[in-house]
Amino acid sequence: MDLKGVKITWLGHASFRIETPAGNTVLIDPWVTTNPSCPDDEKNFKKVDVILCTHGHGDHFSDVEAIAMKHKPTVVVMHELGEYLQKKGVEQVAGMGKGGTQTVGDIRVTMVHADHSGGIDIVDPIIYGGEPCGYVVEFAGGLKIYHAGDTAVFGDMQIIREIYAPELAMLPIGDYYTMGPREAAYACKLLRPKAVIPMHWGTFPVLTGRPAELKKLVPDVEVLEMKPGQTIS
Repeated sequence: MDLKGVKITWLGHASFRIETPAGNTVLIDPWVTTNPSCPDDEKNFKKVDVILCTHGHGDHFSDVEAIAMKHKPTVVVMHELGEYLQKKGVEQVAGMGKGGTQTVGDIRVTMVHADHSGGIDIVDPIIYGGEPCGYVVEFAGGLKIYHAGDTAVFGDMQIIREIYAPELAMLPIGDYYTMGPREAAYACKLLRPKAVIPMHWGTFPVLTGRPAELKKLVPDVEVLEMKPGQTIS
């Protein structure tokens, strides 16, 4: 599909680096340091302008503080996660709530629902980190991307389609902690995207869902099976 000047790199698991048409770098759920599927040459960044984080679990959140302290990006998170980061010394926090939209640099970000858990588990004991979420991101060229975060399928994905109409969906398919291919296929039925990037699969043995299974179930949707470190544009 036409990404309208947007470049997307999968860093493994649910982590992505996105370059906007204006040259800004957006990270979504950047877990790279201890991510076994992230290539070594993708674990450091030249610059970061925006971070979007869906929830406080370590495989989505554990690198956010360090990256934010180094690169000084705007960090978009659920309000409670933002409060946690600010207490850690992160300055540019744009905490928000589900249903809200804000403009950050050259993108518009809408926080949407996700059906999962959201405690901050990089500390002991686990502390409350607000609810998990997903994001719809609109770029200057008009492309709309939906990153679902960690989620089960839920009926209100139809509302996401009706209001925001994302063309590209990043959906977890690993099963066990999130949707598997069967549920992700139903999510495609609700969302009706032009294309899907499967994520949150293969990182650990328990994540058994595979893109080939999803492809069989959604013949009318382009399934973009990416390798960690691969860039599409």
